[in-house]
Amino acid sequence: MPGVRSAPSGRDAGASPVELSIVSVAIILLLFTAIQIAAVFIARSAALSAAQEAVSAQRAYQAPPGVGVEKANAFLANTGDWLTMTEVTPAPAEAGEVAFTVSGRALSVIPGVAFPVSQTAHGTVERFTLD
Repeated sequence: MPGVRSAPSGRDAGASPVELSIVSVAIILLLFTAIQIAAVFIARSAALSAAQEAVSAQRAYQAPPGVGVEKANAFLANTGDWLTMTEVTPAPAEAGEVAFTVSGRALSVIPGVAFPVSQTAHGTVERFTLD
């Protein structure tokens, strides 16, 4: 009879659910990978911002020692858990400069895997001069 379609043959029956299960696993892996990459970039941004906050506080005219570390830790406390196990340390710098390194681990959506993050910021110390 023209215009009437026959039922699919037995060998194709059930192929769609199998294909869907394979594709959905790949999509979920891509989704988690994208989330992890975003978490690492946000953690790097938080570390760099904390290091810049430390430098800004410490480079101020006659700033007391340690004010940069306090400022960075206060910033990280308000940032959230994107960056965990953080450590703020003064970095080596030339005379008349300050530098801070903020290191830690990015939030991980993959159990048991750590993504280390470290960012450094530099700046010149403000000083009084007579021109």
